[in-house]
Amino acid sequence: MELMDKTINSYFDVWLGPRDPRVKGWLLLENYTPTFIFSVLYLLIVWLGPKYMRNKQPFSCRGILVVYNLGLTLLSLYMFYELVTGVLEGGYNFFCQDTHSGGEADMKIIRVLWWYYFSKLIEFMDTFFFILRKNNHQITVLHVYHHATMLNIWWFVMNWVPCGHSYFGATLNSFIHVLMYSYYGLSAVPAMRPYLWWKKYITQGQLIQFVLTIFQTSCGVVWPCAFPQGWLYFQISYMISLIILFTNFYIQTYNKKASSRRKEYQNGSTAIANGYTNSFSSLENNVKQRKQRKD
Repeated sequence: MELMDKTINSYFDVWLGPRDPRVKGWLLLENYTPTFIFSVLYLLIVWLGPKYMRNKQPFSCRGILVVYNLGLTLLSLYMFYELVTGVLEGGYNFFCQDTHSGGEADMKIIRVLWWYYFSKLIEFMDTFFFILRKNNHQITVLHVYHHATMLNIWWFVMNWVPCGHSYFGATLNSFIHVLMYSYYGLSAVPAMRPYLWWKKYITQGQLIQFVLTIFQTSCGVVWPCAFPQGWLYFQISYMISLIILFTNFYIQTYNKKASSRRKEYQNGSTAIANGYTNSFSSLENNVKQRKQRKD
């Protein structure tokens, strides 16, 4: 294992240059192998989990879902607060911020972004709960792609660009996750479900987040600083892929539902208009059947 880790690390050092020494020895960051293994295990569970649950009763998971979602809500709130205060303390430049000019604030950002990276491992549980509850329709290509890639992307971010311009997307995402996980935590309580109306707007917020991240990342391309340009281009490409997938999800989930509701309403109106005729025909058929039985 050590030989494999050294080989992989040497390849990364050739491709991406020297790592940031400030994260040397940090949990899960020294070698890529653990992150890769976690990702492969995640994909295996996504594949095999529904097969295993096929002939089993779904688990409720209600109590643990409330605790899990509350925990991620609080973690997201903590990360959002720490990132905002760290950016203000370091006087970060919105248009482009390198990784070595924020002083102590840089270390604060690095520590918070490690928790952000680690939270992507915790969030694998989102999918596992879907499997246990047999909500397989929620395990979409978007869902698996997003969860499987984020942990890996942030391993690289934490090793090469763990602060500076990397802060923005994580800050927005932490805020969105406060809203999202609080929603899911409340929805695990049946009595609260009638009052939860903002799920649609969470998806809209996610799309706005991606657009704003592209804009802020593009500023670093137009007005460059010492932040590596390759990371900016990769971030823009990844955000575009998420916009495409989330837009498709939004259309499939909300626009088509609204369209089907309109059709149901129109069909319902027709059925009411034809109710007398249909009832009369049904009554006539019943009378005929009774006569036949008497004969």
